[in-house]
Amino acid sequence: MKQPVERRLAAILAADVAGYSRLMGADEEGTHEQFKTHCRELVDPKIKEHRGRIVKTTGDGILAEFPSVVDAVRSAVEIQRSMVDRNAEAPEDTRITFRVGINLGDIIVDGDDIFGDGVNIAARLEALAEPGGICISRVVRDQIRDKLRYGFEDTGEHSVKNIERPVRVYAMSAAVLAALPPVMTAADAVTPAAPPSTPRLSIVVLPFANLSNDPEQEYFADGITDDLTTDLSRISGSFVIARNTAFTYKGKPVDARQIARELGVRYVLEGSVRRTGYQVRVNVQLIDGQSGAHVWADRFDTDRANLAEAQDEIIGRLARSLSVGLVTDVAARIEQERTADPDALDLVMRGRAALAKPASAAAYEEALQAFERALEIDPRSVEAKRGLGDALLGRAADGWSSSRQQDLARAEQLLLEVLEDNANSAPARQKMGQLRQHQNRLAESRIELETAIALDGNSVSALRWLGRTLMYLGQPEAGIPHIEKAIRLSPRDPTVANNYQALAACHLLLGHVDQAIDLLRRARAANPRWWAIPHWLAGALGLNGELDEARATLADSIKLRSEVSSLAQLRASVPIGSPRYWALREKTVNVGLRRAGFPEE
Repeated sequence: MKQPVERRLAAILAADVAGYSRLMGADEEGTHEQFKTHCRELVDPKIKEHRGRIVKTTGDGILAEFPSVVDAVRSAVEIQRSMVDRNAEAPEDTRITFRVGINLGDIIVDGDDIFGDGVNIAARLEALAEPGGICISRVVRDQIRDKLRYGFEDTGEHSVKNIERPVRVYAMSAAVLAALPPVMTAADAVTPAAPPSTPRLSIVVLPFANLSNDPEQEYFADGITDDLTTDLSRISGSFVIARNTAFTYKGKPVDARQIARELGVRYVLEGSVRRTGYQVRVNVQLIDGQSGAHVWADRFDTDRANLAEAQDEIIGRLARSLSVGLVTDVAARIEQERTADPDALDLVMRGRAALAKPASAAAYEEALQAFERALEIDPRSVEAKRGLGDALLGRAADGWSSSRQQDLARAEQLLLEVLEDNANSAPARQKMGQLRQHQNRLAESRIELETAIALDGNSVSALRWLGRTLMYLGQPEAGIPHIEKAIRLSPRDPTVANNYQALAACHLLLGHVDQAIDLLRRARAANPRWWAIPHWLAGALGLNGELDEARATLADSIKLRSEVSSLAQLRASVPIGSPRYWALREKTVNVGLRRAGFPEE
């Protein structure tokens, strides 16, 4: 009597060695030994670890079955990721590189062997996979899509040999696999090692969702993702997952903690874009990849008709706000950890966070101490040098320094060392431009700042200081667009008071008194402790005939200034500005200050 055919549903994994014939032709014995070693040490244990059964091995291939699709895909991903590390030291022309195909289907069981279309499709998928990659069928993808966050890309339908219907194929490239975190081995499980250190400024920017009714606006959302990834990569010390890996998560449900684990990052950024007519709205949120908590969230709106301009504006504002949010959160984490022996990078982060606060003697002192300690630990740290130069320059510029010329001289030396190391450092160029302005070397200041903007068009500080330099050159009308762009890029910047004050000064020199008063009041609300704001506001109010308020405002300025240093010190500092600037100032703010009772300068 004929035995009934045994059938069952199974996940089938087929793998072979890419370029096997070439490898065998070059070194037959060595290739065969390598293949056996990889199978013995990696492939066979991984298949068994995930409850699979090796059906058979051929000279260059493996066939295995699994009771679970999830187990089959996990096994394949871990094998391919581990092969990246195993091949790292091997010459490229001798590497064993697998191609893997996985299918779910009905199989015929004959003893220890299996047959049927389910097996044949797995073999065809294997042939379609790139070396080091994995291809799966649609049914496999449907089974794992809500269970595993691996990034498989839809490559469309393929007609394959001896299969009647086209097969929908989803691929995971070698590059995506290589970007995944290393796989824990059995040895690691027996002797646990310390968990790998996740970089403090590590982040993945997930593809922004297009919420517009028009699917053709997808490119706009993707463009924001791409450009933001690039801009965040410019943050010194940051680790930003590449765009190709981030886009493997496009259109998939987001579990920030799982994505953070898979990619080895601390933060996950996600957002959405909605465009209705000329209105564009971007919502964004930064998520802690360990706790899943929201660290920072914001909304950005623009009514720009030109989408390219709208994208540039949103990216600039978002990158600036997000970088400040990242640095602040990292500094807070470091402070909470209160490490007994912080490293140089920890201290640089603390210093940056201190500089992001509104200007004050305490904030500058906090920053200076952090950067000085960082340099003690690592005297060659470019970031510590740049941060220390920034703090010294800021303290001198804002009047909090007891030795202004000494601070400026040391800041100059530090910045020259940074630029010697990297002449294309946009932040260092911006600071050098700021320094040259305080030295009244305005032509040099303009060149440095224009260079900084050419290197980083979203530098809010470079834009503001270029506006100031143009103002001091006697060209306030030319400075206004740069300062306005700085405000547009970062309207909630912790130092936005500086931007409003600079813009107000330009308008006041041009005789736009009402506009200047409005801007100076905004600046004062943003930073009520900076003496220069009520100083200019008193001049504007006096020029406008509002003498009572002008006198009170001037008194407030003098009081704040005395808390920093004496009026004599202010007069002893290098006068900044061209003759044209001083002529404009004499006709405007100086007239108003004298009406308010300020002594002759």
